[in-house]
Amino acid sequence: MKVRVGREVLAEAVGWVAKGLPSRPVVPVLAGMVIEAGDGQVTFSGFDYESSAQVSVPAEVADEGRFLVSGRLLSDICRSMPRDSVDLSGDAARLQVTSGSSRFVLHTLPLEEYPALPELPSASGVVDGDVFARAVAQVVSASGRDDTLPVFTGIKVEIRGTSISLLATDRYRLAVRTFPWEPVDPNVQANALVPARMLHDVAKTMAGDELTLALGSTNAGDGLIGFEGGGRRATSRLIDGDFPKVRSLIPAESAITSTVTVDTAALVEAAKRVALVAERTAPVRLTFADGTATLDAGSGEEAQASESVEITLTGEPIETGFNAGYLLDGLASLGAPIAHFAFTLPTKPANLTGLRSPDDSPSADSAYILMPMRLPN
Repeated sequence: MKVRVGREVLAEAVGWVAKGLPSRPVVPVLAGMVIEAGDGQVTFSGFDYESSAQVSVPAEVADEGRFLVSGRLLSDICRSMPRDSVDLSGDAARLQVTSGSSRFVLHTLPLEEYPALPELPSASGVVDGDVFARAVAQVVSASGRDDTLPVFTGIKVEIRGTSISLLATDRYRLAVRTFPWEPVDPNVQANALVPARMLHDVAKTMAGDELTLALGSTNAGDGLIGFEGGGRRATSRLIDGDFPKVRSLIPAESAITSTVTVDTAALVEAAKRVALVAERTAPVRLTFADGTATLDAGSGEEAQASESVEITLTGEPIETGFNAGYLLDGLASLGAPIAHFAFTLPTKPANLTGLRSPDDSPSADSAYILMPMRLPN
């Protein structure tokens, strides 16, 4: 093989594939990355039996070839190269990576022992990559991080005809986002539970391109979802388990007794400052009354903080408490200058949504449900 590739293009492509490689693979070859050159491009692939990633980039191909080398090491090398182009060349035993006067030699891994990447399922439809990326970014912070509860580490993808809904929860908060897409079958209905970290990485990387979504079997144990766009392809096995029925947590419009609108940036800055003295498991108290939101944290025996921001309150005054981190995650996910809170009771979940202007009405396409915490007396 003899190939020349632009350094920035190469480093980005190799880095993306390497990010998904296992740090402690059950089989040594799974730490490897497949490099295949031909037809004016070079393709990099990785697979760990759960997820796969593949990207093709344009290259000057003098000699075709296919190699397997340590993926993370190759990524580190490509990122550190001094010149604008990098040469890849080698034989069955070693791969040489050269840029300017820098030269690295990597020993190859046994390619015949590397598993075949899963085939991409048939295309289910297409979605705007930017729309998809924004939707995933709005819900991913609500997904769980505890791998002993795998169902909560996923994002549920609900496909209902020409719309897709994403749902995520860690049992203390819930995020929902609905957006349009173009399905192959306009009457399609399907559910898939996708690992949140994988979905976030795919959405972020493939933003800016038309994204093809390919959903295979959703049977327990063998379900597969695939994404393709911008010369990249990724697949993931679905999480086996029943996602909880969480939509009932979204307050019905008829049950709402109080609403609050507030400048998102002002509330974020106030919450960050007050949270400095909040214990990890203690809430930040929020009192919405008389045109202000007062944030308090800390106790009489420890450091205390208080700050107020202007609000518009409709309905009864509300005093409640939220985990500071969850509140800040929710505000960050809005992507809108105005934050809108909808309350039923202070002890019931609140719905946080974003508005473009104070005169807008909240959309039913998104929700960020915050579970209140018990306030100290």
